[in-house]
Amino acid sequence: MRSKSRPKHPPRRVLRLPDLDHAKRAVLNSLGSAASTRAYTHAIDDFIEWYCWEPRLAFSKPVVLRYRIELEGRQLSASTINLRLAAVRRLAYEAADSGLLSPELAAGIQRVKGEKRLGVRLGNWLTAEQCRTVLAAPDVQTLRGNRDRAILALLFGCGLRRGEVASLDIKSLQQREDHWAVVDLVGKGRHIRTVPIPDWVKAAVDNCTTAAAIAEGRLFRCVSRYGSVWGSGITEKVIWHVVRRYGKAAGMQQIAPHDCRRTCARLCHAAGGELEQIQFLLGHVSVETTERYLGCKQRLRQAVNDKIGLEP
Repeated sequence: MRSKSRPKHPPRRVLRLPDLDHAKRAVLNSLGSAASTRAYTHAIDDFIEWYCWEPRLAFSKPVVLRYRIELEGRQLSASTINLRLAAVRRLAYEAADSGLLSPELAAGIQRVKGEKRLGVRLGNWLTAEQCRTVLAAPDVQTLRGNRDRAILALLFGCGLRRGEVASLDIKSLQQREDHWAVVDLVGKGRHIRTVPIPDWVKAAVDNCTTAAAIAEGRLFRCVSRYGSVWGSGITEKVIWHVVRRYGKAAGMQQIAPHDCRRTCARLCHAAGGELEQIQFLLGHVSVETTERYLGCKQRLRQAVNDKIGLEP
């Protein structure tokens, strides 16, 4: 006898907390990096909290537009609002893909536009002299000072992100074409690149590993107040504190790890580095991102059209 098929439940218009949690897990499982996971977790949790406090509304385009107005009312930046909306769109997509949300409603949510960016944020670039001042601040007679100087050297000299520095392994430092490099570095978005290491940066790293007797595993370790090495690595927060500490010692109050990265890009460009090679160094997918890191200014005293071969 042919068994009766169980009737399928139609996709919901209103998602309850278990449905939202299921879609949230699907979104987080699809992400590639730890940084993206943290950002999307915070964004989705914020939306779920707002959505559950509101009256039981359909998870639809008008509701997401209301959420966008709520975000704008908090005076959040355009990039933060766009990140939150991207997380909500991803949440709707995964909910529809799991059969929890009507595809028509999910398609409407996908059409919610982000916030337009007005103007360009002013970055913080250091001069070569300021970089030398910061690099000279750590006391290299101590284990902590040796470690901190190697961290600063990698930030200024190689343009690494702080997460990349924290997860750097000794075996990744290899020679390629008679030049030291960080080989097959997995960066943001799981993009793989090779980062050349200048000789002075390699010397700072060697001093760190020799003083701490580190031969394998993570390159940087925690240092106790008594000057002993412990643990198997450091966190990104440690690097943030290192940059802030020696930045203040050099008279710079607002320096952050990412300022070292954009400073590296500008110094490379000022030294005659090709834009394409700087893009490879930083691991940018788009050359437009690299151009923003350079922070180029127009020079009128030595204008580019002063000597173009047409002068009498």
